[in-house]
Amino acid sequence: MERAAVVAAALVAVLVSVLAPAATAQMDSCSGELPPSLVGNYSGLACQPVWNNFVLRYHQDKNNVLRVVLSTMYSTGWVGMGFSRDGLMVGSSAMVGWMGRKGLPHIRQFALRGKSGSKKDVAVDRGFLVSNDHDHTVVVSQAKIFVAFQLRFPYRLSHQHIILAFGSGIPVNNKLSKHQDKTSFTFDFTTATVVIMQSSTNYGKTFADGAFPYALRRAHGGLNLFAWGILMPIGAILARYFRRMDPLWFYLHVGIQFVGFIIGLAGVVAGVALYNKIQADIPAHRGLGIFVLFLGILQVLAFFLRPNTDSKYRKYWNWYHHWAGRLTLFFAAVNIVLGIHVGGNHSSWQIGYGFNLAILLVAVIALEFMLWTRWSKDSAPTPTY
Repeated sequence: MERAAVVAAALVAVLVSVLAPAATAQMDSCSGELPPSLVGNYSGLACQPVWNNFVLRYHQDKNNVLRVVLSTMYSTGWVGMGFSRDGLMVGSSAMVGWMGRKGLPHIRQFALRGKSGSKKDVAVDRGFLVSNDHDHTVVVSQAKIFVAFQLRFPYRLSHQHIILAFGSGIPVNNKLSKHQDKTSFTFDFTTATVVIMQSSTNYGKTFADGAFPYALRRAHGGLNLFAWGILMPIGAILARYFRRMDPLWFYLHVGIQFVGFIIGLAGVVAGVALYNKIQADIPAHRGLGIFVLFLGILQVLAFFLRPNTDSKYRKYWNWYHHWAGRLTLFFAAVNIVLGIHVGGNHSSWQIGYGFNLAILLVAVIALEFMLWTRWSKDSAPTPTY
C-alpha cells in the first residue's frame, strides 16, 4: 500500500510538473514580462487581458502615437489586431504578425475590404492606419507570440472598435489563410476595459454603443459641411448677385442663412459631444470652429441690429456685414478641409467637397463677370438691406 501511495504521489508530481506550465500559459495575464528585445521601445505600457489568451499592452503619448504589444499563445500561423471605424470587419484595417517558414518575423498592415479572403478583399500594405514600419516587430518567446507596432492617430483614442483573429496557416506571399477564430469588441483606452464584447458568431454586427463615436463624427462633419460649406455660400451668392429680384433675394438670403446657422450649430454641438467622448487633441480645428461660430453669431446679431436704410450708420453696417460674412465662409471652408483631413475620412469626402467647391467657384466667377458687365451698362445703385 505504501509503495502504491508513493508511486501515485510520484505520478501526481509528474503530472503537476507537466501541466502547470500549460495551465499557467492558459491563464496568461499581465504578470508576464516582455521579451528583452521589446523592453527598450515598449516598456511602461498599460496591460489588459482581452480575449482567451490574448493580452493587450498599450500606451498613447501626447502626440497620439499608440504603442501596442499584442501577445497570445503561439505555435504557427498568424495573429491579427484590427481597428474598425464602425464595428464591422469590412472597411477595417489590421496589423497582422507571423513567423515565416524560415523563422523570419513578418508584420504587415492589411485592408479588410471583403469576406472572400482573396488578395483583393484582404489587401496587403493597404489601410487607413498611419504607421512607421521600422517600429514594428514580432517576437516568439516561450510558446507565445508578441506582435509589437506603433500607430499615429489624429485624435486621442477612447472607445475604439477592436477586432482580434488568428489562423493556423503560415501566410505565403502575404496571403492570409482563413481565420481559426475571431472576436470583436469595443475597448476603452482611457480605462483599460472591454466596453462591449461580441462573440465570434456576431463578428460582423455593429455595436449600438461602440458605433457612437464614428456616427457622431460623421454627423459632426456632415452637418457642418452642409451648413457652412453649401447652404451659407448659396445664401451669400443670392445676396450679391440677385438683388434685382427685390425683395425675393432678401427673404431667400435671410431664410437660407438662418437655416444654415441652425444646422451648423447642430454640427458644433455634435463636435462638442465628440470631443467629450474621445478627447481629440486637435487645437487648430477646434480653434477655427470656435472662431467661425463666433463670426456666425455676430452675423445673426447684426440682422436684428440692422439700421434703417436712411440711417447714417447703414453704410458701416453694410461694410461690416459683407466682410464679416466673407471671412466666415473663408475660414469655414478652411476648417472643413482640415476636419476632413484630421478625421481620417475616405477620399469620397475629399472628392465630394472638392467638387462642391469647384461648382461654387465657377458659379461665382460667372456671376461676378455678369455683374460687372451689367454695372458697366447700368450705373444705377442696387438696393441695400
